[in-house]
Amino acid sequence: MAATAVADTPPLLRANVRYDGRMLAPWALLTTLLSASSMLYPVIFPTDEDRAAFATAVGANPAMAIIFGPAFDLSTADGFNAWRALALGGLIAALGVIFAVTRATRAQEDSGQAELLASGVMGRATRLMAAVWMCLVFAILLGLITGLVTVLFGGGWNATMLLAATMAATAWMFTGVAAVTAQLGADARTANSLAVATLGVLFIGRGVSYALEAPDWVIWINPLGWMTETKPAVDNNWWPLLLAVALTGVLLAVAFLLQSRREFGAGAIAPRPGPPRGTARSTWRLAVRINRGPFISWTIAFIAIGLVFGYLATSVSDIFASNEALAGALAAGAVTSEDLVNAFLVTILSLVGILASISGVQTILKVRSEEVEDRLEPVIATATARPRYYASNVLIALAAPALYVLIAGTLIATLASAADIGVEFGDALMQAVVTIPAVWTVVALAVAVVGARPQVSLAAWLGVLASFALTILGPTFNLWDWVLAISPFWHVPNVTDPNADWWGLIWISLVTLVFLAIGFAGFRRRDLARQ
Repeated sequence: MAATAVADTPPLLRANVRYDGRMLAPWALLTTLLSASSMLYPVIFPTDEDRAAFATAVGANPAMAIIFGPAFDLSTADGFNAWRALALGGLIAALGVIFAVTRATRAQEDSGQAELLASGVMGRATRLMAAVWMCLVFAILLGLITGLVTVLFGGGWNATMLLAATMAATAWMFTGVAAVTAQLGADARTANSLAVATLGVLFIGRGVSYALEAPDWVIWINPLGWMTETKPAVDNNWWPLLLAVALTGVLLAVAFLLQSRREFGAGAIAPRPGPPRGTARSTWRLAVRINRGPFISWTIAFIAIGLVFGYLATSVSDIFASNEALAGALAAGAVTSEDLVNAFLVTILSLVGILASISGVQTILKVRSEEVEDRLEPVIATATARPRYYASNVLIALAAPALYVLIAGTLIATLASAADIGVEFGDALMQAVVTIPAVWTVVALAVAVVGARPQVSLAAWLGVLASFALTILGPTFNLWDWVLAISPFWHVPNVTDPNADWWGLIWISLVTLVFLAIGFAGFRRRDLARQ
């Protein structure tokens, strides 16, 4: 690469760190909290019997393998930390660098900042080089901070630093992925979607591979599988990290090659041109057109999720049989396989609901994006009332996630009921249906934030984060029920339980209505954004 192509990278790198670096800090904080908090394991599960029971419970729910990966050793704090933080910590670190790379590259072109920078003496590849260096260095710092803090809280040096290095290596790989998608996407939203979709496919693929005990080659074709094979606190394999470094180099080389050949302000994947004359004669049609692309993408994603999770449900009997402790509990009559399968379906459909709520939050945040980019004011300047415009987008934000849950739930119910594992189609589908009110509560929080306090629009993600943390992570620490109840998904009943409490759905529905009322009242009265 010619030196002129990356001219003035250091000054731009310093500017990026100054203005975008603080947006990376929360991701490092999350990985540090995730790892360091695992050192409480001996306090929460003090005896060998407690830990054995916990290991059995983990093995009884294959959904845990998808989320956290395989539990190689749950007898020690370091082994628990490796199970709990390896996959999720890598996911968090990867998301942080994906958004940072896109923000410093494609988003600058979309906003016009890149054109101002290009008018100076900066080279063509300077912005990409600065973004890449910022994220590579951030990944190293994330690993060091996470590792050192965890060691201070009692983590073993070798296992903890390998775990932290694995998180950093995952961030390196997805710095490369984001650098490539930034050249492919027609805008920042598309670039982010491509990178996050790649991360999601690899993450779920890794989890399913381990849950089903797939052949080794299935694990080794997945870069996230390489990271799991480091096996901190068990084998402590450092060499898979070399594969991550090599893949990062290849991806960055591809990214810079694409960047040198694509047209400024455009992506390799060109957007489809719109019609020669406008046909969106209502706020509803306008909202549908704006969200049509993401709707198609999410629909395809949830069809895939339904098929994967449905296939996993058909294999739970084999998974139970391979777990000796669980097989003993089943043989002793302490629990039935039908109960375990139904518990698995509740967990997996809660995960489906949390994923679906992401799409709803994105739809609401798109309203804020349209407002900030001055595309909302011309619409409001007509006879269109503000509540009508907001209602059109809110309706899509609520209806689309519900449809995604039903799509995935129908596929899971179809496959599970045909596998003779004690699951009825109607029960499985009803479990998906009762998950939808919890999804609506999460989306309604975003409606309230964007409608009433758009200046803190990042708070729209609090519902998703709290739901994931409490629904998925909460049980690993035996949190009190009143804490777990903050997540709306905690109130979703198990429809096969004759003593199920259905009042929870009523309460979260009332909360949803309150959030919606706050959002509409705020949107009707507040000033529009000014650039």
